[in-house]
Amino acid sequence: MKLRHSLIFPSALLLLFSCKTVPEKTSYESPVVTVPQEQQGITNTTPSDTLTLLFGGDIMAHVQNFKINDYSVIWHDAAPVIQSADFSFANIESPVDDDIPYTSYPAFNMHHEYPEAAIQAGFNVFSLTNNHANDQSLAGIMHTLKWAEETENKYAGNSRPVYFTGLHNKKNEPVDYVIIKKDRWTIVFCAVTEILNKNDCKEYMNYVPANERARREFEKHLQEIKKQNQCDLLILSIHAAVPEYVREVSDSQRTYYYELINSGVDIVWANHPHVVQERELIGIEGTGGFSKLIMYANGNTISGQRRDPKLDAPYGQREYTGDGLLYKVTYTKKGDSSHAVLEETESYYITTYINTASQFVIKFLNDDFIDYLKDAGRINWSSYISERKKIMEKTKETKTWL
Repeated sequence: MKLRHSLIFPSALLLLFSCKTVPEKTSYESPVVTVPQEQQGITNTTPSDTLTLLFGGDIMAHVQNFKINDYSVIWHDAAPVIQSADFSFANIESPVDDDIPYTSYPAFNMHHEYPEAAIQAGFNVFSLTNNHANDQSLAGIMHTLKWAEETENKYAGNSRPVYFTGLHNKKNEPVDYVIIKKDRWTIVFCAVTEILNKNDCKEYMNYVPANERARREFEKHLQEIKKQNQCDLLILSIHAAVPEYVREVSDSQRTYYYELINSGVDIVWANHPHVVQERELIGIEGTGGFSKLIMYANGNTISGQRRDPKLDAPYGQREYTGDGLLYKVTYTKKGDSSHAVLEETESYYITTYINTASQFVIKFLNDDFIDYLKDAGRINWSSYISERKKIMEKTKETKTWL
């Protein structure tokens, strides 16, 4: 098992915190440096100077998903993109317990083969804490942790090790985090949930209630985490107490994420709405460039929520649950500087497609897939996907100075 790190909280708070794929690409360069590198006398960037991260959304298993015989089919098209990043992040929104059957909403459970297929596809950093993490009570949490430990050990000597965080073996342990290292890079990854469907076993989860007092205390402890660890990036996964299926970001949530950034978090990766929301690149005055990132929600990476797509009505609220975002970012350290600069982003919009074998599989929302559907005679699907592509491409990516 990877070494776990935890920050000890004051005792009064202990109970509270327990085919061809072409992306939409945007480059971000320091406004100070606009001269090509070769004219600056800078040699080509070495691998240790660059770090690529990819962020998905929720990995879910409804009946429509887990009845597939070979789960690798789900990931066939997306795998090359997922594997192209040094570290690819996803949220497993279910317990993983082989001792009981697969179950769907409202109390999920999946067997290890299902998330293992996502690992084989390239995902290698996971949050385990969310509003469904305790769906199978304590036994489900313990089985999930056992599977996570075995999986970490299995991939420990691999060129692509696997990391998990968000759940605890013991009651009332403090919020923990995992340290991830590659070359010159050190990442601290912490995952918390603000929302629970039931209060069972919350003492075994990284749970931070969505109230003013708990949030302020959590911000203080994030500052301590950053102080205690000499890291390049502090990445926070937050399963947010926000409405499901709503694409707009509230002012209060935006303000809270800004506070997290000011508390030392470099990347806020939020989920829960099951639809894609905006993302925001943050520049801190005096740093000369954009280095912080907020993803308000990346939607469902895979699910069965859009089990009956309205092919003639692509704008309905539930239609958004079938689309997601794979968001790839590139960080660079320039010269002798240890400051990580966000150089480039790539947005890969994906959709859950129901093929002629009734398999729910991931496809890219791009012209190649639309043309394939036309050639296959699935005209209604082609029209539907074309409209979904237009909708997703309107998702905002903005830049803000704090």
